[in-house]
Amino acid sequence: MTKKLVLAIFLLAVLTFSLFSCDDNSDGGPAVSGNVVTLNVYNWGEYISDGFEGSLDTNAAFEEYFNTHLASKYGYSIKVNYTTYATNEDMYFKLASEAGNYDVIIPSDYMIEKMINEGMLAELDYSIITNFEYIDDGFKGDAAYYDPDNKHSVPYTYGMLGVIYNTALVDEEDYLEESWGLLWNPKYRGKILQFNNPRDAFGSAMYYMNMDINSTDPAVWDSALAKLVQQKEYLQGYVNDEIFNKMTTASAAIAPYFAGDFLTMAYQNEDLAFYYPIEGTNYFVDAMCIPKNSRNKDAANEYINFMLSEEVAVANALYIGYASPNTLVLDNEEYSEGMAELHDDWWDILYGKTPAEANEEYDYSPGYKSFSPEIQAHVNALWESLKTENATEPWVHITSITIIVAVIALAVYTVYIRKKRSRHYRLRDRENALKKIGK
Repeated sequence: MTKKLVLAIFLLAVLTFSLFSCDDNSDGGPAVSGNVVTLNVYNWGEYISDGFEGSLDTNAAFEEYFNTHLASKYGYSIKVNYTTYATNEDMYFKLASEAGNYDVIIPSDYMIEKMINEGMLAELDYSIITNFEYIDDGFKGDAAYYDPDNKHSVPYTYGMLGVIYNTALVDEEDYLEESWGLLWNPKYRGKILQFNNPRDAFGSAMYYMNMDINSTDPAVWDSALAKLVQQKEYLQGYVNDEIFNKMTTASAAIAPYFAGDFLTMAYQNEDLAFYYPIEGTNYFVDAMCIPKNSRNKDAANEYINFMLSEEVAVANALYIGYASPNTLVLDNEEYSEGMAELHDDWWDILYGKTPAEANEEYDYSPGYKSFSPEIQAHVNALWESLKTENATEPWVHITSITIIVAVIALAVYTVYIRKKRSRHYRLRDRENALKKIGK
């Protein structure tokens, strides 16, 4: 056998081995590189225990658990690729444009309902997610209004919106009213923050005016827009995660935000306080889901089950600060002690008031529901209008006009000078030419 033939057979064997050992995902199976599956997890920012200051690194712990106990069962090991988003809408559009790139996501209730209706979520495998038994019954079955019978989601955290304010910067008579109206108080112009997402921003105006946050009437949303336009001139800006730094450093004085986040902020700035507005407020549930186009569904189900185990659930609840639907967390002494270190009133803030009690004055359901396509398009258009046309302050228009006038004036002046200089040079050249010929 010649050396060339031996080499050809060797190369063919290598190529054949490569083809069979590397999954091309044509059968929808795991996205494997060698014998390692990359599990793509997409979550909110600051929404998982990540090893900071000695806390449990949840994703690293899952990798170790899976690779030690489950790799032989599934025939591959795991590497978690963890990325974050700022809003439900950001997450939705990313999945809609890059379907199949994520394996575990943690949207809010109304977005889960929307994604179920659009066929974007897979049904969960409860033969794997056995720790679901530890989820409180108040989040199961019909109580999961956004996902009946929990076919597509497992609750991760829950809570309610409230108003955070700085007692050193806000007068007592104003915050004692415990109203959404504090966000519209002209006295605090330039010190008020608002959500940088349409659902919560519109919600604050609609709770304040006792309007249905799930209305199908465009005129209702138009009225809410008018209220937000009125508020705009008092705002410092629209924010999401930036609220932490702005409120803890006292660069802002008032902001709507979530009760769990308040506990973390108050730990850093003792001047911060919190209330649930008397007019009513949003009750939300964030839950773990698997996109329908996930290529690693078994590993994704294992990840969700791991997140429900006691050590992991407690670490995440302590890190996030939101209320937990997991009974293992509520019965855990480490959790109680850790939350008490954040704030003396942590239990009353997170668990002391039910959604019904917080919404006694509100005439509608406090939970966000999925919009119809028509209302979604209308709300998106209103939000775009608020953030562009209606969001620009008068002084910006004046400044812009002044700049434009100045530019035009400079251009006209430049043309005039050029023409004047050009005529001067032409006359000079003509005089010099005449001199040379003796005229």
